[in-house]
Amino acid sequence: MSHQAYKSAQRITEDPRNTEYRLFGQVTGALIDAQQKGIKGGPLAEAVDWNRRLWGTLAADCMDDRNRLPKEVRAQIVSLSLWVTRYSKQVTRTGASMDPLIEVNRTIMQGLSGAA
Repeated sequence: MSHQAYKSAQRITEDPRNTEYRLFGQVTGALIDAQQKGIKGGPLAEAVDWNRRLWGTLAADCMDDRNRLPKEVRAQIVSLSLWVTRYSKQVTRTGASMDPLIEVNRTIMQGLSGAA
């Protein structure tokens, strides 16, 4: 079995919660990497935009009436997504710290892992 076929099978059988955790880990890792390396411009904007798009996707999913999360939780995720969008602009336009974005993601990851 090829490596690619194994990865495809893993994605099919992976629990959605684990998939979300893994994606948050990748996005947060990109933010941390950009921050630690002092990356500016395009690469920084790409990491911040990837994070913003992740949150936008979560918000869109939470606005769907078929989403089975409690309405309060869905509303909180949408609210966080709006905050991420606003704060991301501050990061890319004025050089605001990425720490708050990283911390929010880490908190979500703790919840996804059951360590909250």
